[in-house]
Amino acid sequence: MSYEPSVHELNRRRLRRRLRWRSSLIASLVTVSVFAVLVIGVVSSPGWPSVREYFFSGFHARESFPEIARGFLKNIALFLMAEPLILVLGLAVALARQARSPWLTPVRVLAVIYTDLFRGIPTILLVLLLGFGVPALGLSGVPNSLFFWALVALVLSYGAYVAEVFRAGIESIHPSQVASAQALGLTRGQTMRYVVVPQAVRRVVPPLLNDFVSLQKDTALVLVVGIFDAVNAAQDYSNYNFNDTAIVVVACFFIVLTIPLARLTDWLQRRVAERERSGAR
Repeated sequence: MSYEPSVHELNRRRLRRRLRWRSSLIASLVTVSVFAVLVIGVVSSPGWPSVREYFFSGFHARESFPEIARGFLKNIALFLMAEPLILVLGLAVALARQARSPWLTPVRVLAVIYTDLFRGIPTILLVLLLGFGVPALGLSGVPNSLFFWALVALVLSYGAYVAEVFRAGIESIHPSQVASAQALGLTRGQTMRYVVVPQAVRRVVPPLLNDFVSLQKDTALVLVVGIFDAVNAAQDYSNYNFNDTAIVVVACFFIVLTIPLARLTDWLQRRVAERERSGAR
């Protein structure tokens, strides 16, 4: 026999729907009211006309848009090139830190030094050091491209953070998983490859996406070595026209790119939490 809810259950469902609608309506009204008050307060302030002309000029937004868009392509290129390199480097360093063989002790020590060193150096200083320092050495066979060394700086800086994210994911795997794999005759390398790492990667996807949201914003740091990216294009326009609307335009470019990544991160975090709750039950 198929299940049919009772009259009381149907009443409870209707009540829950009404309460959800009521909560959503109250939340929407409160949110709209708060933002309306904020907007009215800003627009009615004495200095708003000058702020609007200096930061929100439609004419300067249209004029600066094409050059900023061309510069933003470099930011996107840096992001897309750095992301897979960071993932490979971070996972390799995390696995090196998990090595237990005495023969791999130097590798483990180097991995620890790398993560401690590059997490301690601010990314902007690393971009300056590599962007200006390495080409100044005049080494034969070494690229002198500022774009190349800015990319290397971002990869080295974020690789150290991502390595720690991967290491946290690996260490979150219950020891019984490793013991079971060893009982089946798998070597430590096979255990890491087929048992531990696949589970760890699934667990750390949300924090990895958070790091890549930060990476997309930090591509703007390459302006310190003179790479003509979106921020540099905006600064150039602002200095020439004595108007900072271009700064707001480039901010909108980054917001449009980072908000979808942030929402994807939230969705993945909720999905992981739901999976863990269902597994616990």
